[in-house]
Amino acid sequence: MSTDPAAVIARAAERGLTLATAESLTAGAVVARLVDVPGASAVVAGGAACYSCSAKTRVLGVDAELLEETGAVTAEIAAAMAEGALGLYAADLAIATTGVAGPGPDARGVPAGTVHLGLARSGRAPRTRELHLTGGRARIRAATVAAAIDELAAALDL
Repeated sequence: MSTDPAAVIARAAERGLTLATAESLTAGAVVARLVDVPGASAVVAGGAACYSCSAKTRVLGVDAELLEETGAVTAEIAAAMAEGALGLYAADLAIATTGVAGPGPDARGVPAGTVHLGLARSGRAPRTRELHLTGGRARIRAATVAAAIDELAAALDL
């Protein structure tokens, strides 16, 4: 599925919900796709591009010990990033992306194409989704952006 970002913006506006992103491998591309839509300013609270582990800790409040213990490409980190964005932007719904775009594995041996999405919603436990994507960096990043928008759409019952 590849959801039109305009549908996500329209549904969030209809429901009076605000959105935020916390992005590692997509480096702000998810929030960029959302704000390409006219009227996005009514619902997009903001987006944090936190590529380094230290940025994940300083900006999003991700636990440094957890990052050290698990590495950055895990479901737990994706969930923590999403929860951090929820708090940072006082949003109703937040999506996070973390993964390995390649071309090779990361320092811990996590293969290229491994991606974790985290979705946090105020008042609910975060949920995560693991993806195993193929292709080069650009393709993996683009597929991650599409999957993140699809996750937002699903959370909004689109």
